[in-house]
Amino acid sequence: MRKLASLSVILALCGGAFYAVSAAEKAAEPAKEAAAAKTPLECFESRKGASELTQRDVKPDWPNVKCSPTTGAALWYGDPYDGTVPMGKMPGLDIAEGKAVVKPRTEKLALMPMCGVSCHNGVGPAFNPPKLPKDKKPAPVPTMEAMVPDLANFQHGRGRIWCMDCHHTTKRNMLVDHFGDPVSFDQPQLLCGKCHGDKLRDWRDGIHGKRIGEFVSTGKKRWFTCTECHNPHNVQDGARNKGFIQVQPEPSPQLPRGMANADHEKLHPIPH
Repeated sequence: MRKLASLSVILALCGGAFYAVSAAEKAAEPAKEAAAAKTPLECFESRKGASELTQRDVKPDWPNVKCSPTTGAALWYGDPYDGTVPMGKMPGLDIAEGKAVVKPRTEKLALMPMCGVSCHNGVGPAFNPPKLPKDKKPAPVPTMEAMVPDLANFQHGRGRIWCMDCHHTTKRNMLVDHFGDPVSFDQPQLLCGKCHGDKLRDWRDGIHGKRIGEFVSTGKKRWFTCTECHNPHNVQDGARNKGFIQVQPEPSPQLPRGMANADHEKLHPIPH
């Protein structure tokens, strides 16, 4: 009897402890859910690892972007111009002031300004004049390759170009155009067009690349620049040698309540 009584007491104590732990866990669940709800979502726009943005409300219950729970890609923009600045003058492109905007990427390239002021600052015996290898094959620098892993297996130009064909000689936080003038990282099209003139023309005419904003031809649009979609250091890598991962297709969006189908979208507004 004493053994049974002792066993009963032990079981009661264990049961009480288990109940207390379970109750504590249930009490903590709302706090965990609240903490998870406060964690901002992050999704990429064009190229994973280079075009991430954080979801936030531009108005109450109006997010700046909707992120895909499947791929992490941006699906919908509440404000397509959030965080953008005027693109600036573009040769061969006549657009009214403020109608073409871009999202600056220099703030995402924290390494580039550091390179421009610490080691490659344009002063000292190494830069007067700049001492560059004559064979356009720079000696491997472990520190550089560690900071920019793509450099270890550089894939661009099929061995015909090197770093200083794109980066400014003494201002390493800048790119360089055909005239040797510095170009901002926010306007890579001025650099890429040196070799890819046909792609620059198509991008300029709206055939190549991505834009969001107003649908009308003269409306305000955000232009996505070359390096937002393409990694310039490995454009020959990967399937189809495009240098970027194709976005995974998403299911079609749910139709509004009461709408049986979307056949109206098959009708062309202009008879032809």
